Amino acid sequence: MVSLPSSSPAAPALTPEPIETGSSLWHDAWSRLRQNKLAVFGGAALLTLSLLCLFGPIFSQSYQDQNLDLGAAAPSSAHWLGTDTLGRDLFSRILYGGRISIMVGLVATFVALVIGVTYGAVAGFFGGKLDVLMMRIVDIIYSLPFTIFVILLMVFVKEPAQKFDGWIRNFSLGEHHPFANASGLSHIFLLFFAIGAVEWLTMARIVRGQIMSIKKMEYIEAARALGFGNRRIIFRHMIPNILGPIIVYTTLTIPAVMLLEAFLSFLGLGVQPPMSSWGVLIKDGSEKMEEFWWLLVFPGGVFSLTLFSLNFLGDGLRDALDVRSSKD
Repeated sequence: MVSLPSSSPAAPALTPEPIETGSSLWHDAWSRLRQNKLAVFGGAALLTLSLLCLFGPIFSQSYQDQNLDLGAAAPSSAHWLGTDTLGRDLFSRILYGGRISIMVGLVATFVALVIGVTYGAVAGFFGGKLDVLMMRIVDIIYSLPFTIFVILLMVFVKEPAQKFDGWIRNFSLGEHHPFANASGLSHIFLLFFAIGAVEWLTMARIVRGQIMSIKKMEYIEAARALGFGNRRIIFRHMIPNILGPIIVYTTLTIPAVMLLEAFLSFLGLGVQPPMSSWGVLIKDGSEKMEEFWWLLVFPGGVFSLTLFSLNFLGDGLRDALDVRSSKD
């Protein structure tokens, strides 16, 4: 009797190991940022203040309506934050002034960002004599006192600025338009130019250093080997890879710009009446703080909260975008 060979036991089925899904740098940075309570608080506070300044004046009293009989009244149910010496609602003026201060901070920072990133990237990428020349120009501009620079700027462009104000008044949207009676609108644009012409210097130095540290990396050499032009390499391959430091410094530049605007307004070189900014309100309140404390406390408190929030958010972004700070 022939015995059939016994069948060997079936081999256990191999179960594939679960594939670990990766995450991008921005996803990891967002996760770390959400864990930073101060940064979250700063972002929420900034969003709230921005929405209030943008839409609040639509529903509040006019920032220009005067009531000389009322004068400087303390906070009440009719005027939540009181009124100034001309009887104007302080809450409305703070909201409207926030529009100006935030706009100056954002626009001047954007100007500094565009100029500084382009200038620093070109200097760091090409190097050599061009880099030396461009950095010496930065050093020369750095040596100019900022206040004197702004004063000279306003003296030399005073006449064109007055023509610009007249053009705005002629083509405004009626006599009740906020700019219809403004005699100093051009000062805002001068602030954009003056502050942006100084704040881009540090951005240029930061970008130059970052570009010099990555321009010898393999992916840059590969881009050169593929025949890509210098402009494509700079703006498509190099600048996107240094966005982390750029974003962090941008968030820290906005409060610096707002402080400069407040300082210039405090000296009378910034926003001109009847327009207002937080710097103008703080200047007016400091002159009458012994009699009417609310004229300084409330604008100064809102301005301080904005600066703290921007710095909290900037510190949080710095920690979130720094890969070396991750402990995963």
